[in-house]
Amino acid sequence: MKLKNFLLTAASFLTLFVVHGQQKKSTVIPNENLITENIAEIPRELANEVKKYSESRSASLAEIHPIKNDIIINTRFGSTSQLHHVSQSMGARTQVTFFDEPVSAASYEPVKGEYLIYSKDIGGNEFGQLFKLDLKTLQSRLLTDGGKSQNGGIIWRKDGKAFYYSSTKRNGGDRDIYYMDPNNPKSDKLILQVKGGGWGIQDISADNKKLLLGEYVSINESYIWVLDIETGKLTEVTDRNTKGISQSGASFSNIADEIWFVTDKDNEFERLATMNLGTKKETYYTTNIPWNIENYSLSEDKKSIVFISNEAGLNKMYLMNAVNKSYKEVKNLPVGLISDARFTKDKESVFFNQSTAQTASDVYQLNLKTGKIERWTESELGEMQQSDMSIPKFIDWKSFDDLKISGFYYPASPKFKGKRPVIIMIHGGPEAQSLASFLGSNNFYTSEMGVSLILPNVRGSSGFGKTFLAKDDGILRENSVKDIGALLDWIARQPELDKDRVMIMGGSYGGYMTLATAFHYADKIKCSVDIVGISNFNTFLKNTEEYRRDLRRAEYGDERDEKMAAFFEKMAPLNNTDKIKKPLFIIQGTNDPRVPVTEAMQMRDKLKTQGNTVWYLEAKDEGHGFKKKPNIDFQRLAVIRFMQEYLIK
Repeated sequence: MKLKNFLLTAASFLTLFVVHGQQKKSTVIPNENLITENIAEIPRELANEVKKYSESRSASLAEIHPIKNDIIINTRFGSTSQLHHVSQSMGARTQVTFFDEPVSAASYEPVKGEYLIYSKDIGGNEFGQLFKLDLKTLQSRLLTDGGKSQNGGIIWRKDGKAFYYSSTKRNGGDRDIYYMDPNNPKSDKLILQVKGGGWGIQDISADNKKLLLGEYVSINESYIWVLDIETGKLTEVTDRNTKGISQSGASFSNIADEIWFVTDKDNEFERLATMNLGTKKETYYTTNIPWNIENYSLSEDKKSIVFISNEAGLNKMYLMNAVNKSYKEVKNLPVGLISDARFTKDKESVFFNQSTAQTASDVYQLNLKTGKIERWTESELGEMQQSDMSIPKFIDWKSFDDLKISGFYYPASPKFKGKRPVIIMIHGGPEAQSLASFLGSNNFYTSEMGVSLILPNVRGSSGFGKTFLAKDDGILRENSVKDIGALLDWIARQPELDKDRVMIMGGSYGGYMTLATAFHYADKIKCSVDIVGISNFNTFLKNTEEYRRDLRRAEYGDERDEKMAAFFEKMAPLNNTDKIKKPLFIIQGTNDPRVPVTEAMQMRDKLKTQGNTVWYLEAKDEGHGFKKKPNIDFQRLAVIRFMQEYLIK
């Protein structure tokens, strides 16, 4: 009898083990770095369906070789984005860094290009450290302290013997200016001590004697300074007592005592301008382009300029003769996005990044003599076809105060009939801007789930003039939430959209907007996905990294002011959870230095206590948004399961 019972018990255990094993094979299991709570099982079959859309990649320009017609690009072949070398148009992408963490900015030694300086952090903590990469051995050497400081923004001496960079290592909050010979890291020395986390180096003079520095206060306010390196004297270029003007991107001209820069002074939009350092006279050159000039680059001899405009969420590229100031648009470029245009050192061509609604970012080269444009990289899009991709449509609507708000509408595939569910995807910043961009893996929503996407640019978004940019500042914060309310009304008027099936999703400030919409418009939405969002501006400002705190106060308001703190408490999603009636999914990186993990945890805990439906996903090896492909893949699948459970039904 005992033997029989033993055999039955053993058989039952074996059956349970086999069933458990089969269950693991049939479902997606989160990796060891992911913390999950209340997330429904994800069938392996769903992962197989999504794979068609999840394997695309992109490429962006990291650096141009000073002598050869070579470039360094940033792209991903494994889990994270790494540096790759490309020596010719459509040539092989040869990987030169191999890390678990993504590698960001890179800079060639400017004379011979024998090595690179690059930046890398750990687990998304954004404490970027500088490394020297030997391109022969591919060995890296740590140059900075390796600790809890941000280091970057390097500018080389013209002879390549050393560079200047900014760092928060003195006290964690102020971004000072340092000097270093990368062949002798012990040469590292502080050359300018500043107050504030918004300082950075913008250019160095041809004689290596002066640095142009930028002081960023807020999106609406920034200043330019010049530093005499030998004496340490710091001199105002722009008037520090004149508030509310953006002045950035300073470069020395080929004319003595003149600089180029971009400013919105006396104008709604940012214009390309020059200033005489002696007389302070400013001259503006792009007034006829009624849009922001986003960035520009001077040729090595300072006689040519390439600049990019942002025209209602699409980019155009222009070439300027810096001597006579005439300029013309570069033609024969597809409608889309353009970024990071730079001259080669021989002044014969310009490299730039370009993408469209149906192509990911890739690197191109413009030959300045022939006007011919050559593609240098072609990023694979997995199994996605053009027929799988949604093309954005520009839309606009009137908000509560008759202010016109706009955005981009990506319709669901026409193969789906009837009224379609909608995701409203809200950008962060809040000064960012939704552009007419490539959806990438989000095409799964439109093509396979029949869900339409709307990417709004609520008040406070950049790209629409400085008046629009300031309309959400301080106590005006919730007016931007009302813009989403007006969008919900617009959706209700569209015959092809289902007003009863709307999901709100956003990251960072867009995460705050998601949470705020969840309680302000609980009766008009079906569910929400909050990614690294702010749940209370008081706790956010208290816990965000020190180097960011004053910069964020300039935008959101100062929590040390009693009236402002009281306003923050009143508007905080954390204090309005009783009004949240629909399911919420919270996604967060443990190491986030911008919006600390405590913002997510306190929201999760309060909603759970109230008995709300709340899913939770946290990545222990990520920061402000997921960067590692295994984590990104699981997040995507979990969001799709959330949509299946609460949006599509």
